Amino acid sequence: MRCVRARGHRWSQQLGWYGESLGVHGLVLIALIVTLAGAASAATPPTLSEEEMAAAEFIYFDRCSGCHGALRKGATGPNIADEAMLKKSLSELETTIFEGTDAGMPGWGRTGELTAEESALMARFVQIPAPTPPEMGLAAMKATHKLYVPVEERPKEPEHKRNIDNYFGTILRDAGKGAIIDGDTKEIVNVLETGYAVHIFRASATGRYFYTIGRDGKVTLIDLYEEKPKVVAEARVCVDARSVDVSKYTGPKGDFNDKYAVVGCYWPPQMVILDGQTLEPLKVVSTRSSTYDTNEYHPEPRVATIVASHHAPEWVVAIKETGMVWLVDYSDLDNLTMTQIGTERFLHDGGFDSTGRYLMLAANMRDQIVVIDTKTRKFVGKFETGTKPHPGRGANWIDPEYGPVNATTHLGEGMIVVYGADPEGHPEYAWKVVREEETGGPGLFLKTHPKSDYIWTDATLSKEEGANQQICVFKKADFAAGAHCWKATDHGKIVHFEYNKAGDEVWTSVWDKQGELIIYDDKTLKEKARIKGDWMVTPTGKWNVYNTVHDIY
Repeated sequence: MRCVRARGHRWSQQLGWYGESLGVHGLVLIALIVTLAGAASAATPPTLSEEEMAAAEFIYFDRCSGCHGALRKGATGPNIADEAMLKKSLSELETTIFEGTDAGMPGWGRTGELTAEESALMARFVQIPAPTPPEMGLAAMKATHKLYVPVEERPKEPEHKRNIDNYFGTILRDAGKGAIIDGDTKEIVNVLETGYAVHIFRASATGRYFYTIGRDGKVTLIDLYEEKPKVVAEARVCVDARSVDVSKYTGPKGDFNDKYAVVGCYWPPQMVILDGQTLEPLKVVSTRSSTYDTNEYHPEPRVATIVASHHAPEWVVAIKETGMVWLVDYSDLDNLTMTQIGTERFLHDGGFDSTGRYLMLAANMRDQIVVIDTKTRKFVGKFETGTKPHPGRGANWIDPEYGPVNATTHLGEGMIVVYGADPEGHPEYAWKVVREEETGGPGLFLKTHPKSDYIWTDATLSKEEGANQQICVFKKADFAAGAHCWKATDHGKIVHFEYNKAGDEVWTSVWDKQGELIIYDDKTLKEKARIKGDWMVTPTGKWNVYNTVHDIY
């Protein structure tokens, strides 16, 4: 046990060396092998060997910490600290981990991500005190920074004749890779090493670059002008991360397109500002603060969504556990200014209305959506939807009765909820639920396009046999008619939708180790193509360059 403590004590000094010597997964594993402080308890905690601890910590980081937190204090998922878990039997915990819950927790064993033995290991793991991962400062981040192609050596124009606007950046989650796919030809342009379990691809303001962020905190910069897109820079700025965006503003305060990038960390709880062209880490801002409602100090307020404002040189940053939304002015990093807006706990994902003015964010453990006016820089209000809303970036369309609307799916129930999103033209419906219909089951994403007649939804978290292999669509003109659903695959799970630039194709993922991308004609709902191969390992999200640059969803 002293050996484990010693490694945890030295970790912050040796971060750069460990990251280099152990690779993508090494940083995460070393970060999580730290002191297990003894705690008095009514029951005796189980014991784990060092090898079991390393395996359990990696599984927890990979599958659990996003909802329950690095310290197990809870957010989207409940608090699972050891004191509470010791009150449950190991068999109860094993069943919950393997089978999932009706509240939206996946059945990790039932869906094939964990074996029965791994589920049993995790049941024991949550009955011991949570290891505290180490902090990570700017010097440690800079030690991981790699600039493969300096800015002056990059192409001045594309070295190919492909349509960059219709490129798709696709996550190959468990492979620690990402694929760039030509949306016109459906050809693989390149498969690239990224961070492990990439959460998003974010296109730069100019559309030249893709930024990716892995759950291991590694951010990469991919140059799409190259003959084959390549990673031209990378850095590791967190132990656990979910969000990345870029500066997207040209106006009276200057031209900031692609000048800066920002990463939101889950651990350490902070955001990191980087040079947008080289990914050199420039500034760290801690998010530790007090909750908006009770004003109690919180040790782990994680960064959820980050979007770039259309109205000012600002990032809109959602701080999950405190319920605060920060407006971060990046026009002067030496004199950084922020506006803090109290909204609701626990903030998760979200996106803009069709005008790019109003940002709608899920406070999913409070079953609410909150609304921020990014033009006036004010909190507009909040309203209830269903159990644990999870809109992704959302879906905007014109309802024949209620005008411009937005919608969300839910982690905790199979329901799509539609709410008014036009306070100027339809004030009587703004930020009020106007429609709701059943979907195929609890899901992660929905998607539409201004040129489409449909809204597409998944049921990735459904426990009903085969439901997570279905796709459901709703007609915008006749939403109350309910969903038209069909089975799209006989393996894996359907997850995430994205349109091509033209808005006439929808791409979705079959999420498993023999993954596929399925492409549908948006007018006929007929399958057009499937992309598969040995390289297609656990595909999840995918992002079209044009739609991401212009916030079309």
